[in-house]
Amino acid sequence: MSKKALLIIPPERFNEDELFQPKEVLENAEVAVTIASTKTGEITGDYQGKALAEVIFSEVSASDYDAIAVIGGSGTNDHLWGNQELQSFLKQAHEQKVLVTGICAGSVTVAKTGLLSGRKAACYPVDVQIDELKANSAEYVKQHVVAHGDIITGDGPDGAKEFGESLAAALR
Repeated sequence: MSKKALLIIPPERFNEDELFQPKEVLENAEVAVTIASTKTGEITGDYQGKALAEVIFSEVSASDYDAIAVIGGSGTNDHLWGNQELQSFLKQAHEQKVLVTGICAGSVTVAKTGLLSGRKAACYPVDVQIDELKANSAEYVKQHVVAHGDIITGDGPDGAKEFGESLAAALR
């Protein structure tokens, strides 16, 4: 049985590198990837790239996946940071031993669940994200990827491929 990953993007303005690079690495590792959002259909990224959200994350079971990744982009701050349904979904996934991950602003989404409390985490190196990590009791570290056994965070576009490689390695 092959591994499955759910990549959650905001309903607008996702970061193309943070979605497409990890997606390619995962697919090359024979991980089945599903893109989810708060709506289905075509979604436009920060740089006009297009992605197709196949499912609404709240309409699937977290336990059907081996990993869940919250992808960053300017829309993540606006649409996913305060999404209580997403926070509950991520906490439930973690309780069910699903690998919970986030890159860039997606790391902040994970931090807002409380799952990174007292742990090191990476995010894009801007004050608004670093401050949000700290406000949620996570310790910001300036590196591309921080991998715990159950949670992985990445810093952004520069570390997107390494983030994908870390996910693929964790799913082996």
